[in-house]
Amino acid sequence: MKIIHVPCLEDNYSYLIIDEATKEAAAVDPVEPEKVLRVAQDHGVDLKLVLTTHHHWDHAGGNEKMKELVPGIKVYGGSVDNVKGCTDKVENGDKFSLSSDITVLSLHTPCHTKGHISYFVTGKDEENPAVFTGDTLFVAGCGKFFEGTAEQMHQSLCVTLSSLPKPTRVYCGHEYTVKNLQFAVTVEPDNAKIAEKLSWAQEQRQSGLPTIPSTIDEELETNPFMRASLPEVQEKVGCKSAVDAMREIRQRKDTWRG
Repeated sequence: MKIIHVPCLEDNYSYLIIDEATKEAAAVDPVEPEKVLRVAQDHGVDLKLVLTTHHHWDHAGGNEKMKELVPGIKVYGGSVDNVKGCTDKVENGDKFSLSSDITVLSLHTPCHTKGHISYFVTGKDEENPAVFTGDTLFVAGCGKFFEGTAEQMHQSLCVTLSSLPKPTRVYCGHEYTVKNLQFAVTVEPDNAKIAEKLSWAQEQRQSGLPTIPSTIDEELETNPFMRASLPEVQEKVGCKSAVDAMREIRQRKDTWRG
């Protein structure tokens, strides 16, 4: 399983998931379909599926055009989210295949939108899996609570996504990592892992390279939202529960200017 970044718009990422044996591919949130198709053609792959994480235009806005350009392509999206161009609605726990070797599991990860889906993708046994988290989980951050609650984001991050295997590669929808880590330092100024990752992320961006993927393991060490269940993080933000800490950290991030 090969995963290709396709930078789109100002700071979005679309992705191609490729089965190198069969040359079949899926596109994740192909907001600029012509660009995504050019990259697919450059790699000699046949686009079969679109995986849409949520209904916002900068993720789902290319679906109708993609259906015009690739007749018969299947477009997956959350059943609750009214995704533009969706042909196949998915619920939490639904499984489908890209190819004989690549399986996709739909995980309902609501809060940013009501029907947000993260896609957990597994290939051959020896490969580390990947999860495409849209705007629910960012590297060192999470999406704004546009349509949901702190309880939902806690469930999405600290229960659903945190329970994935630690080596799972995390591919999110935007390049927000440096800002997210700069904020994370304000929550946990003594966390050496955050400082180390911030330094690395700044070097990556200065070199014009992405900071994505992360891993679930790295997020559990450096992402304040994923760490809201930890008593030491709750204490730092003056809270006594994981949900209260999630709410407080999000409120701080919403007003933080950096």
